[in-house]
Amino acid sequence: MSDNDIFGQAIARLDEALEFADIDREAVARLRHPKQVLEVSIPVRMDNGDLQIFTGYRVRHDDTRGPTKGGIRYHPGVTLSEVKALAFWMTLKCAVAGIPYGGGKGGVTVNPKELSRLELERLTRGFTSQIADFIGPETDIPAPDVYTNAMVMGWLMDEYSKIHRKRSPGVVTGKPIPLGGSQGREDATGRGAYYCIKSLEAAEGWRPGDMTVAVQGFGNAGQHVARLLQEDGYKIVAVSDSKGGIHNCEGFDIPSLCTAKNETRVLRAVYCHGSVCELVDADVISNEELLELDVDILIPAALENQITGRNAGQIKAPYVFEVANGPTTSDADQILSQKGTTVVPDVLCNAGGVTVSYFEWVQNRGGFYWTVDEVHERLREIMVREFAEVWNFAKSRGTSPRTAAYALALGRIGDAVESQGTARYFAGN
Repeated sequence: MSDNDIFGQAIARLDEALEFADIDREAVARLRHPKQVLEVSIPVRMDNGDLQIFTGYRVRHDDTRGPTKGGIRYHPGVTLSEVKALAFWMTLKCAVAGIPYGGGKGGVTVNPKELSRLELERLTRGFTSQIADFIGPETDIPAPDVYTNAMVMGWLMDEYSKIHRKRSPGVVTGKPIPLGGSQGREDATGRGAYYCIKSLEAAEGWRPGDMTVAVQGFGNAGQHVARLLQEDGYKIVAVSDSKGGIHNCEGFDIPSLCTAKNETRVLRAVYCHGSVCELVDADVISNEELLELDVDILIPAALENQITGRNAGQIKAPYVFEVANGPTTSDADQILSQKGTTVVPDVLCNAGGVTVSYFEWVQNRGGFYWTVDEVHERLREIMVREFAEVWNFAKSRGTSPRTAAYALALGRIGDAVESQGTARYFAGN
């Protein structure tokens, strides 16, 4: 299997969980194939008058438990195999979180950093026009992902509403709050991961002040989980973005790093006093070096396939929390398992985003909106409950948290498939 066949690698992990899952073979057969795959070309008139054609994808993996749900990413590395894998993971993630969705995902192969704001809007509206018959509030509901944000979702909703000639806030989640977005959506992925870490903290009995943390990927999710952990006393000693990282054994002031990163797009070791930021001492490291630091908790919050068979043996952190989608390959999983590393998998750890997206969709449909405290408490309840389900299953069955999460998800999906009848039912007539 090629390293580039991300979907094939994702599906291969099904077999590891089947030993522990109560699921009909027909349900498994369905999960090996996405329900629908769409590839589109998107012509965009650039600011200089040139026409460029971009390639976009939208995949609906499985809708047995409800409409498909999943983000749209803008990244030069987007491929169909990647989008199919992400849609598959979303199917499992929604089942792990216990919310009535299936998995979907989308992406455009583009470097958004090379586009002007007007070009980015044209690209988004062009992509929306091409997939407008494929998505919908009862069918497939996009959300933000890598290098997309609330404003991009607002453009998508507006273009879809124009095409269908009715305002349709429920077609997308992660929108700006004035356009029907939900309180608490911006930090939902990072906050969900934080609740997982706090749950394991309670289970393992460690003290936050004794724990060092490295975060690979200092985007939305990475920033929020780092901020919440530091507020609790954890020491964040390393962070990185796509260009590289910084390391300081004494720890960083995360709000200062966030201010500098979000205002300048440059990750710098700083401490900010109001609007004035001063440089502080730190070692410059690569993303690869960050993964191998001697820390207690490693949080990969960037892209797929960061921890592989080539570097898993050098991972020193005893706890890995996957805030990114698919950051650990299957061969790396085996190495980490042999070392005794606890990996809290992406389908559980980063499920906070889709959970609050579900809350947003429910609020859009009901026309009644919750306070941020209500959103946080509802999210905490779900994440703590489902973490306990996965953790207890793993401990009782002697398997990894990833296999436990997959097995629980497969069982829930299998129940939905069997409720419509399988060969076992029809052969009995």
